Order: sequence, then C-alpha cells, then structure tokens
Amino acid sequence: MGRIELEIYTPHYVPTGNEVAVIDTSKGAVRVQLFGREVPVTVGNFVELAAKGFYDNLKFHARKEGSVVLGGCPVTRSMGPAQVLAAVKGVIRGMHPGTGDARYTIIDEWEGNPLNKHELGSLCLAHKSAPNSGSCQFYFSLGTQPEFDDQYTVFGRTIEGIEVVESLAIGDAIRGIAIEGADEDALARAIQQETPRPPTPREAMAELERQRAEREAAASAAAAETAE
Repeated sequence: MGRIELEIYTPHYVPTGNEVAVIDTSKGAVRVQLFGREVPVTVGNFVELAAKGFYDNLKFHARKEGSVVLGGCPVTRSMGPAQVLAAVKGVIRGMHPGTGDARYTIIDEWEGNPLNKHELGSLCLAHKSAPNSGSCQFYFSLGTQPEFDDQYTVFGRTIEGIEVVESLAIGDAIRGIAIEGADEDALARAIQQETPRPPTPREAMAELERQRAEREAAASAAAAETAE
C-alpha cells in the first residue's frame, strides 16, 4: 500500500545562536542552551513550535533507563498521566503516544555538527527510520551514548535542572516552553508564516489512488513488454 509523504519544512526563524529553552515540566524547570549556529533548522523549528504553544500540555511518553526520556508527541495533549501510561502499555485502544508529528518533517543535521554528542542532558530530535523524518518529538539523553551521535541530531545541552531531567517519567507534563535570547521581532514574523498543510482525507485517498494506478500501469507495461 502507498503512503503519503510529509513535506520537508524549512523554518522561517533563523536562530541567533543565543537561544535558551526553558522547559517547564510537572517535575520542575529545565534550561537548555540551544545550538542555533550549529543546527539552525532543528533549533529554528523547535523555537517556532515552542513560540506557537505547540508543546503546551504534552506529556513525556517513553523512558528507557540510562538511555532516553522522550516527549513532544501531540497525541498526548488531551491525555492525563495515567492515560499516557495505560496507552503506552496497550491498555487503551486507539491511542498511540509516539506516533504524532507536526504534519511536516525537517532535515537531519547531525553530520558536520561538532556538538553532536549524546551526553547526560543532551536535547535531541527524535525521528523515524527514514532520512529527514524528524518533526516535533524530542528526547533528553540520560547518559553518554556515542552510538547515537551519527544517527540523531543533538540540538542543545542542559545547563540547569539536570536533576529534573533525570527524574522525568512517562506521563509527566510539559507545561510550556519559553525561549530566551531569541530575536523577538523575527520570531513574531516567523510564526505568522504558513507551515506545510497536510492533505485532507479526500486528498490523501486521491493520492493513494493515483499511486495505485501508476503501479498498475507500470505492471501492465512490463507485462506487455514481456509478451512481445
């Protein structure tokens, strides 16, 4: 079966390199120095989403001891802590924390980034198995993990609140993310710009039908050539 590819988005906000994210969680606040100069697309996207309130009331939905704690999935917005935990365990049908996105993706930026090191408190962009498939989900590294350095974009490091990072668990909430050090005028203009619009259900079905027709046409052409 065919699938709809999300558009790759280039953020309108260009980081100054001075941005600090203040992530207010139900366990306390975490301050993260963002790597705006090294990974401008990843940071620009994160800053735009934060400024739009995208992360408000999302929950952390995964934790692997000694490895990562993961959040930023919009599926969790309307869920309480117990619901998130139950959904992760498969108790609640139809809710799948970790499957949501911002309806677009951004490019990978780990190559050539001298700061791309997974250490305790590193802030990193989660993505799917395909290249350039990161969107909005992020994770904190819970230790030194060099095996991930050439697989995921590291876009910040914790400068305050590392004890909060270490305490985060499934169901803990992101109350909001404030950005310090941003160019406020540029950011205000950036978040007024349109982001890629996902297809409507009708458009999605039409695209899948087009893909099916193309496959059938190609198969028919190949069969005709073989018959000749």
